[in-house]
Order: sequence, then C-alpha cells, then structure tokens
Amino acid sequence: PEFLDGTYRAPVSDGTGRNRKNRRKAIALLREAGYRLNSGKMVSQETGENFSFEILVATKDQERIALAYSRSLEKAGIEVEIRQVDSAQYQRRRQDFDFDMIQNFWYGSLSPGNEQSFYWGGDSAVTEGSRNYMGVKDPAIDAMISAMLEARDRPSFVSAVRALDRVLMSGHYVIPLFHLPRQWVAYWTSLAHPETVSLYGYQTDTWWVRDEKNNESQ
Repeated sequence: PEFLDGTYRAPVSDGTGRNRKNRRKAIALLREAGYRLNSGKMVSQETGENFSFEILVATKDQERIALAYSRSLEKAGIEVEIRQVDSAQYQRRRQDFDFDMIQNFWYGSLSPGNEQSFYWGGDSAVTEGSRNYMGVKDPAIDAMISAMLEARDRPSFVSAVRALDRVLMSGHYVIPLFHLPRQWVAYWTSLAHPETVSLYGYQTDTWWVRDEKNNESQ
C-alpha cells in the first residue's frame, strides 16, 4: 500500500492471480527483513526456519478467502496452515489473542469515540477481550485518540480523526479485503425509497408502498 498525493491506495493487480510485479516487491521486502528463498521456501537467514503461520477461521466463507490467500503466499515461499474451529473455540481464542491471523471487521461510526481506545489503544493490546487483535502499542496512536476525545470543536476533531486514520494505515496492521462500491438490492416496483441514501446504506424502514391507482405513496 502506498500514499499517493496524500491518498491511501492498496496495490492493484489485473485480477489474474499472477501478480508477479507485486510478488517481486514482497520478496524484496522480505529479503531486507532477513529472509531468503531456498528451494522454493522463504527461510530466515538467522534461524534457518521457514516463514510459516496459521490462519484461524470459523466459517466456510472465511476458509475460502484464507485458501485463496494461502495460494498466493505459497508462490512467495510462505507456508500457511488454515485451522477451522467451531464458533465457541474461535471466540475464545480470539478473546485470548491465541492466533496468528484472523479475518475481522471493526465497526466505524460516523463520529468516532471511546471505542477507538478499545480497538487500537496501547492498554487494550494487553487486555484480553479487547478488539486490539493486532496488539498495536504505538504512542502516536494513543496521542491521536486522546486528541480526538479532547477536541472541543469540529476542525480539531476532524484533524485528529484523519491523523489517527493515517497512522493506522501507515502501520500496515491489517490487510484490506475487497469491498463493493455500492449495494445491490432487488425489490418490487411497487416499493419506493428516498432518493438520497444513508451513508450506512439503504434503510428498509424508510421505504414505502406506492399507490399506483392514485399516483401517490403511502
């Protein structure tokens, strides 16, 4: 991922699954970190151990994504084991931070608040049950969260939130997954909805039934 013209942009591929350019970049970064390819395996020069880790999953959807990701990593010599567990064990291991990698979603409100400390704060990194699953402990992140919570006017609040966002992205703590730019909904033509859609997406409780006979809505 790179910051171009002040905008975060994830690496782009042609969708074929054979992204050699980005793979070469990844291998070069691993070489700088002390790893080398040896007989098709990414090996630590210091310990001689293979670069390997486990992805913990709880659903078939998560497993499918993890399998696709592992196939890409295998081409770079990285070994990945995918372990599927039941929902109770998954929840326990996630709360105890007993995993190498998981798939997760952090809910973000339109007005960030105290939950950001629970997500990214240094204290939450050692607090079991928190959502700081990466174990982030960064004074810059803590400072931005404090500035956000102490802001007393909108410009200060927006600046702190944007700074927090930038620090989090530049730390590369997560691997962003795909997303759709819009929501697709199939519905009867007898239904109508507001022209302006909520930032959270469509809200069916704001829809209504057309009165086609009188050309009115009810």
